[in-house]
Amino acid sequence: MILLFTGDGKGKTTAALGQAMRALGRGKKVLMIQFIKGPWRSGEDEFAEKFEIPNSKFEIRKMGLGFVGILGDKLPREEHEKAAKKALEFFQTELKKGTWNVFILDEVNVALSLDLLKVEDVLAVIKDFPEEKLLVLTGRGAHQKLIEAADVVTEMKDMKHPFHDGKLAKFGVEF
Repeated sequence: MILLFTGDGKGKTTAALGQAMRALGRGKKVLMIQFIKGPWRSGEDEFAEKFEIPNSKFEIRKMGLGFVGILGDKLPREEHEKAAKKALEFFQTELKKGTWNVFILDEVNVALSLDLLKVEDVLAVIKDFPEEKLLVLTGRGAHQKLIEAADVVTEMKDMKHPFHDGKLAKFGVEF
């Protein structure tokens, strides 16, 4: 089954993590691959450590290099492209191993909308996704072809957020 969380509102990664928590509670193994988020620590990293969830049951792989072209990013675009392709290849390798029950491709939609990846390449990897496993795709700007490929699509709509009043992201809420 493929779930897709998209839209301009907050909550896409949070929904994916909620799905991870539910799967972990049922004894499933969850792998989250982050396509954009860089090396900084976030609440989900802290959670896994504080509650001593072993990597064999829940692993977060931060494979992105951070925001692309904004917030002081000075990396060449090619580096971001290389990182996104490496993340997709890692997903494909892990899928073939059969170890994980749930895969979360966090911000893969953003990697696609920034042209770090080609939608055809992502579709080729997920086209025969095993029915007994769960794949969660997140990020704003989901490609229409991914929307069509998904079994469940949820759009988060931004109606109100402190960011619009010039307030910065809040520790424990956005990261």
